[in-house]
Amino acid sequence: MSGPGELDIHLINEGRHEELWQVLGAQADQTGTTFSVWAPNAQEVQVVGDFNGWDGGSAPLAPIGSSGIWYTRVDGVGDGALYKFRIRGADGVWRDKADPMAFRTQVPPETASVVHTSRHEWGDQEWMETRGLRQPVEGPMSVYELHLASWRRHPDGRIYTWEEIADSLVPYVQDLGFTHVELMPVMEHPFGGSWGYQVTSYFAPTARMGDPDGFRLLVDRLHQAGIGVIVDWVPAHFPKDEFALARFDGTPLYEDPNPSRGEHPDWGTYVFNFGRREVRNFLVANALFWLEEYHVDALRVDAVASMLYLDYSRQPGQWSPNVHGGRENLEAVGFLQEMNATVYKRVPGAFTIAEESTSWPGVTRPTSDDGLGFGFKWNMGWMHDTLSYMQRDPIYRAHHHGELTFPLVYAWSENYVLPISHDEVVHGKGSLLRKMPGDRWRQLANLRAYLAYMWAHPGKQLLFMGTEFGQEAEWAESRELDWWLLDHPEHRGVRDLVRDLNQVYRDTPALYGQDNDPHGFSWLESHDAGRNVFAFLRRAPGADDLVCVANFAAVPHEDYRLGLPTAGTWSEVLNTDADPYGGSGVGNLGTVEATEDPWHDQPASAVLRLPPLGTVWLRRTPQ
Repeated sequence: MSGPGELDIHLINEGRHEELWQVLGAQADQTGTTFSVWAPNAQEVQVVGDFNGWDGGSAPLAPIGSSGIWYTRVDGVGDGALYKFRIRGADGVWRDKADPMAFRTQVPPETASVVHTSRHEWGDQEWMETRGLRQPVEGPMSVYELHLASWRRHPDGRIYTWEEIADSLVPYVQDLGFTHVELMPVMEHPFGGSWGYQVTSYFAPTARMGDPDGFRLLVDRLHQAGIGVIVDWVPAHFPKDEFALARFDGTPLYEDPNPSRGEHPDWGTYVFNFGRREVRNFLVANALFWLEEYHVDALRVDAVASMLYLDYSRQPGQWSPNVHGGRENLEAVGFLQEMNATVYKRVPGAFTIAEESTSWPGVTRPTSDDGLGFGFKWNMGWMHDTLSYMQRDPIYRAHHHGELTFPLVYAWSENYVLPISHDEVVHGKGSLLRKMPGDRWRQLANLRAYLAYMWAHPGKQLLFMGTEFGQEAEWAESRELDWWLLDHPEHRGVRDLVRDLNQVYRDTPALYGQDNDPHGFSWLESHDAGRNVFAFLRRAPGADDLVCVANFAAVPHEDYRLGLPTAGTWSEVLNTDADPYGGSGVGNLGTVEATEDPWHDQPASAVLRLPPLGTVWLRRTPQ
């Protein structure tokens, strides 16, 4: 192995090397390891490690022309060796730096990189062969979001290894019927309290849970169980830790040198220099790395709004406009378009999701139409409005009816995911259950009714761990979920409801087949604020219609006439007030008969019993 070749150097300098991880960093073979690093402003570079007593004098790197790449080979060094790059920067100061391309790291707080070659033998061939045939936008997608280190823990507080997580998580998610998991960042990070959102090693899964092949095993096992894997990815910013990317060669290399762009005032981090070819290349290659090397199916891109706007979290005078005088970060826009276009070109079936909290146009529009090119966008407006409504006592909800109807005004402007994420159950916000008003019974009923309303609403759904069984305490990364709650029947009832929601959802193409087409949705009742009732129809070509009726009042409504598209028998396929879920058992005894009596601008109607704080799903029974 001779290090980066002429074509590699050309592609790197052009910012177009899509397999950057195969030529930079530490590449081991049977007899030794090559070390390569991009440090264009360095005066000298050495590699130090446990193989040379951390004395770099014996292992200097040589520059490859004017490319900015330094290279050496050290015989006898193999997998498991600890190393860093010792760099004398442009300022003459020596600094020991972790390898930006390291595949493996020491367990924090130790900071050395580790030479690593994967030996995992994949068993998910069937999944990978069919991945390119899937159309996520048109298919069912129900996402279970989790923070791996606090999902479960050992009794003594130790976090699970990758394999232990796989043993517990895979059957749990499979049983509940989620189609995907979304993992909060798995990339190495020095401070656990950042939940992984302050990354120092972009190419290395955290060593807290074992070696990188352990993470491959987890993905492999999830795929073999038919579960897709989404990983949070953080290209917006990185921490200032001295051992990592910050001032890598004594200059702002990865970060933007302009202080009004290069530092994030809220998070105390550096912002990547999206206008620099090599930096964009580093990030685009990193996205491909997780999708290709680790078989990850999708990247959820964190903090997109902070990238798009030059004035994000900045006061007047703290930012400078772009060349057109606007506040858009044109370089970041170009990077996101390049990243998305490259992902969709190279990795068929993979997709990207934007956490973007503003009304930036065209987030999920193709880059060929001047969009950002994401597959999906988190619908933060829906999340905010619906939680605002649900947190009110039912006697006040009539005055805020529009908080549930307004999201349908823009529901088809993007390909949306409805996120009840970790951000909503932390920092004093309380758990989703504790947001609900009333006594304990009403809180649980509100939660069940809301989840069924969410599952039927246009858009894919995402639920943070613990919410599926009514976690009471807000989330804390330092401890596991309150699994003991499942000893109580009312919490098992919430879990069983989520299982049934996922089952009926996956079996009902009307709930997902036209998620992003207004023809797949129509209101049946959107004006009954006085009784806190919402009813709508979901449909897809060739599928049975499904009707969702939600009563967010604390009293039942008897003899409630609802317009329906066809006469005949409609099955009550789900009722959140059913006894097995912990409800009061108010319902329609399994079916309702619709007659040819027009109502609500529909040709037929039926008389229903609507349970208190309950949501009912009706599906047309085939003749």
